[in-house]
Order: sequence, then structure tokens, then C-alpha cells
Amino acid sequence: MKNFRKIFLLIIFLTINLPGKSQSIIDPKTIRDKMQWFADAKLGIFIHAGIYSVNGIDESWSFYNKKISHQDYMRQLNGFTLRNYDPAAWAGLIQESGARYAVITTKHHDGVAMYDTRMNDRNILKSSPAKRDLIQPFFEELRKRNLKCGAYFSLIDWSDNNYPGFLKDSSRYKIANDHDRWNRYRSFFQGQIKEINAMFKPDLWWFDGDWEHSAEEWESQKVRQLILSGNPKAVINGRLQGYGDYETPEQNFPVEKPKFNWWELCMTTNDNWGFHHDDNWKTPYEVITIFVDAVSNGGNLLLDMGPKEDGTIPEQQINVLKELGAWNKKNGEAIFNTVAGLPQGHFYGPTTLSKDSTNLFLFLHGKTSGKLMLKGLINKIEDIEVVGEGSHLSHKVVGKISWSPVPGLVYIDVPERVLDPYVTVLKLKLSKALRLYRGQGGLN
Repeated sequence: MKNFRKIFLLIIFLTINLPGKSQSIIDPKTIRDKMQWFADAKLGIFIHAGIYSVNGIDESWSFYNKKISHQDYMRQLNGFTLRNYDPAAWAGLIQESGARYAVITTKHHDGVAMYDTRMNDRNILKSSPAKRDLIQPFFEELRKRNLKCGAYFSLIDWSDNNYPGFLKDSSRYKIANDHDRWNRYRSFFQGQIKEINAMFKPDLWWFDGDWEHSAEEWESQKVRQLILSGNPKAVINGRLQGYGDYETPEQNFPVEKPKFNWWELCMTTNDNWGFHHDDNWKTPYEVITIFVDAVSNGGNLLLDMGPKEDGTIPEQQINVLKELGAWNKKNGEAIFNTVAGLPQGHFYGPTTLSKDSTNLFLFLHGKTSGKLMLKGLINKIEDIEVVGEGSHLSHKVVGKISWSPVPGLVYIDVPERVLDPYVTVLKLKLSKALRLYRGQGGLN
């Protein structure tokens, strides 16, 4: 009976804690170990490279939304050259940004592969002037710099005749009426996944497009096993109808801390993913504050850049990544290898903690100076240092009564001279692991 009870509790634990719907019992430690690099990484760079950059139009969605005909969209293949593509420069810029991984499009919803797929001729080696593989040299340069490699892959292929078509216009056929045709499509897209897994061995798989069909129709469990059987340490995002390892909120930052074990906010640097005639660039300050908020809530930021058809990166994106990198170089101690910070209400701003929770980091947006207030901190503060600047600040505890368990309010005086141009970070060295008061006052 005792053994039965242990097995029963283990099954319940896995059901509650595993992020996907894997049908096999997996050791929770195996999952945690696999995800540790992702949890520590904090920052990734998303790259949307594709033929849509030729005209600077919406990637795939431009013909889906009938802004352009599919025929005219595909003519962009003729202008996709990559003549100035420098994978070493791309990887160097990503490393300079402070990112620990990058995710690049191997194939978007338009079905145009950025590598030499053997499954059809719809790729840039066979059908564009580029005549080269975008992925392999880039991954090689990332790995030279000890950066993790991620492959974006669209389950959808709106250009393939065996795909049922768009949700807006699924007039090609209904799966229920032609299972053989759907099986041909499944063999095709799963064949491409096998290719990518074998050729590039991605550390991370970033699926997209799963909303058009169910897990059963995609054979999501089988897809997960296809990947893990050849690459057991691969991390898989949540867009596989429940069979992934982490969640991917897009553009819209969550107001409250997400409930997921692991999550990643994917966000553009202007208003579009691929290269676009779009001048609404986010400033370095905006990107850094978004990044800090994601990390303080236990997540990562996957920040996008969209190369031009010749392989060059827009200057505005280069500037954002360089400024982000300079800030990370100065303040990285408070970002990388940390965990989510204080619950809401203790400090009016983002926070993170060292893994042993003996160091508390406070992030001050903009030109925040003067007296800051910290509530509910039971610990004694041994030191307060301005990260990257080196000054040590004093603090004052107000309202602490000796016989009461309620801690006082901590006030920290921050002089204007120590402020960072974007976000200032304070490191509070605590006497012991963090302890917080969560009561309502009085004697409780």
C-alpha cells in the first residue's frame, strides 16, 4: 500500500507541475535540469528573416489578410539575396546585447524554408538568388560564443497544396473528408522537423501556428517525441497545443505575474516582426524597462529584430541592442542567474533576488531619486550598493516597535548623482535569506 501511495502521489505531482501534456511519467528533476539554462538566460533575440523583407510587408499575414495576392507575395523570392549576410556579425551583436540565446525563423506560415529542405523546392537555396543556407552558419557562430540556438518553425504552411487552407478560407478541403491528404501534409511538416533536428540540433524549438488544429490533428505528442528522441535536452515552447515546456505571451505584457513555471515575453523592437517600413521604434529606455519587468516576474524577454533582404540589420535595431548590452554589462548581476523578486506591495517597482535570496535588487526607472520606501522586510540590511556605479547608500527604519512582530518601513535616500541614464539598480545585502511580513499589522 505504501508503494502504491507513493506512485499515486508522484502521478499527481507530475500532472500538476509539468507544463505540457506529456503522456509519460518524467522525473521532475529531469525537467528542471533541462530548463535551468532557459530560466537563467533571461534574454533571447528573435530573428524574423524571410522573403517578406523584400517589399517590407507583413510576414505571411499580408496575403492571409488579402493586402497582397499570394502570387505577388511569392514573387518576393526573386528579390531575396542575402548578399550582405554576415552570420558572425549577427552573432556578435546578439552576444553584445547580453542575450544568452537566439531564435531564428526556419520557416514561417508562407512555407518558404530558410534552409535546404529536401521535402520540396520552396526554399531560399533552390528558389531565390540567395542560394545559401541561412541557418547553419548562424548557429555555428552562436555556438562559438556559447550562445544557445533556437529554431522557429511554423506548423502551418499556407502555400502547401496538402494543407487545408486558412481559417478564413479553408475551401481546399476538410480534414474529415480527406484524411489521406491531411496525412500527406503531416508527413511533410514532420519530415521538415526531422530534418531540422538532425541538421541543426536546436537547443530550443519555437513552434507557431498551432491554433489552426488540435493536438490530435497535429499529432503533438508524436512531434514532441520526434524531437526529444534525437535531442533529449531540447526545450520546446508552449505552442504545440499543450505539449511544450514553457508559455509565450506575445507583445502584451502580463499585468500580474504569470502562473507558469517558465515563460517568455516575445516582443518587437518596432511594431512588426520582420523588416518593415515602420519607424515606430522602441527606445532603449522602453526596451530596458520592459526587460526588467519580465525578469522581475520570473520570465524571459525574447526581443525581435528583422533583417533586410540583403542580410543587414536596421541601424535602429543595432542601436537598441547595443544600448541594452551596455546596460546589461553594468547591471547584469541583478538580472542573470536571479529569480523573481518581491510580491506586489512591498516595493513600487521591479525587483529580483539572488538564488539564495540573501541579495535583493531594486530597479529604479528613469530619474528616480530621493527617498524610496520598502515595506514588510523582516531582515536586517547589511549594505546597499548602487550596482555598476559602486556607491554605498544609507537607510533608515521607521515605525519599528520593539515588542511587535511588524517590521518598520525602510527608507533609502538615493542621490541624483548615482542614477543610471535608463534604470538604476540597488543591491541590498541581507543578513539572512529573505523574510517578509505578510500580515495585516497589530499582533498577527
